[in-house]
Amino acid sequence: MAETDIRGRFLWHELMTTDVDQAARFYPKVISWKTQPWPQDKSYTMWMTDRGPVGGLMTLPGEAAAQGAPPNWLLYIGAANVDETVDVARRLGAQVLRAAHDIATVGRFAVLADPQGATFAVFTPSSPATSLEAATRNGEFSWHELAADDGEAALRFYQELFGWELVTRMNMGRMGFYNIFGWKGVQRGGIYSKPKDRPQPSQWVCYAQVASADAAAAVAKSAGAKVISGPMEVPGGSRIAMLIDPQGAAFAVHSPAAQARPAAPKAKAKAKAKRTVAKRVARPAKRVAKAAKKTPAKRAPKRKAKRSARRKK
Repeated sequence: MAETDIRGRFLWHELMTTDVDQAARFYPKVISWKTQPWPQDKSYTMWMTDRGPVGGLMTLPGEAAAQGAPPNWLLYIGAANVDETVDVARRLGAQVLRAAHDIATVGRFAVLADPQGATFAVFTPSSPATSLEAATRNGEFSWHELAADDGEAALRFYQELFGWELVTRMNMGRMGFYNIFGWKGVQRGGIYSKPKDRPQPSQWVCYAQVASADAAAAVAKSAGAKVISGPMEVPGGSRIAMLIDPQGAAFAVHSPAAQARPAAPKAKAKAKAKRTVAKRVARPAKRVAKAAKKTPAKRAPKRKAKRSARRKK
C-alpha cells in the first residue's frame, strides 16, 4: 500500500472501557451507530455505520487498569510501516506502551505515548483502507483534537512523524494558537496548549459527527453522561459539545454548519406569517379610520339641509 494512501490518516477508533454492555447501549442513543460482534472474536464489538465499521469496543485491559489508565478512546493513525514509525517516534521522545504485533487478517499496530503523554496507536491495515478522502457522514469521526501541555511542540512531533500539514491557526490569546492540521488542504483536527490550571494530562479527543450536537448532548446527559462544555458554536458555524461517558471516557460530538440550524427555514416562515397577519389586522383598522374621517364631512351638508327644511315649514 502506498505511503501517501494511509500515512497520518485516522483509520480506527477504539473504546476501552470497564462496562462494555452499558457502553454498547449508551453510544447508539447518542450517535447513529449500530453494534455488531467481530466475526473473529465475539467479545469484541464493532461500531457500525452505513458505510461500514468505524471503530470498536472492548474491555479495558487489566494491565492498563492496573497502571491507572481510565476508560478511554484510542485512535489509530495510519503508517506505511509500523516498526519504522515506532523507531522514529521513539527517537522523537515517544514511549512504546505496546510493542508492534500482528492481528490475523487485520494488520499490524503498536500503541505509543507521545512525548507529553497522550496515547495513540500506529496501524498498517492488511487490506486497503477506503473512503479516506470522502466527505464525513453522520456517525463517522469528523475531527480529532489534542490538548497538550505544549501545543507547539506537540504539533512539531506529529508533523515529523506523520507529515501533517499546518492548514491554519487561530490566536487564542493567552492560551496561544489553535493549530489546525490536515492533508491536501483539508482540515482534520486541531492541537493546542491546554490551560495551565487544567489538571488532566495531555490527551486526544475524538469528535463524532451527528445531526445535532445540541440534541446529542441532551440525550447523552439523560443517559448518564456529563457535559463538559457546550453545546456551542465554533468558527465556521458548526456546533460541538464535549462529554464524559458514564464510564469516564472523554468524547465529543459535532454537527456541521449546514446541519446545525435545521429550524432556520421554519423560523423565517414563522416571521413572514407574523408580518402577513399584522398587515391583515392593520388593513381593517386603516379602513375604519379612513371612513371615520370622511363620514362627518359628507353627512354635515345633509343635516343642515334637513334643519333648514324644518324651519321653513
